[in-house]
Amino acid sequence: MTLEAVLDVVGAILILIGASFTLTAAIGLVRLPDVLNRMHAASKPQSLGFLLLCLGLAFVLREGSATAMLAVAAGLQLVTAPVATQMMAKAAHRTKQYRADLVVDDADREADADGRDEDDATR
Repeated sequence: MTLEAVLDVVGAILILIGASFTLTAAIGLVRLPDVLNRMHAASKPQSLGFLLLCLGLAFVLREGSATAMLAVAAGLQLVTAPVATQMMAKAAHRTKQYRADLVVDDADREADADGRDEDDATR
């Protein structure tokens, strides 16, 4: 077996694994019950799946320009996914769109103990 054939097989396996992680993330977005649970499906398996897809494509294509473009796309994914997840979590917390039995918010407890209302605690 030649080196090119081995790289093609490794690339195909990485692409299949990445696609399965991305599919799992999509199913999680549809099936999970609330925003905080969906937030994990939107960031963790989707990011890993995308990185594996990029790595698999780099093995299959084996061109410098394609690999550079895939590296840029992977880097942007690693930068933007955590920021988007953080913004989703903040929006869900501010609008109270989460299951209260799953979240313990110490900031709200401190605000209630001090006699301040919630708006004062978030400022």
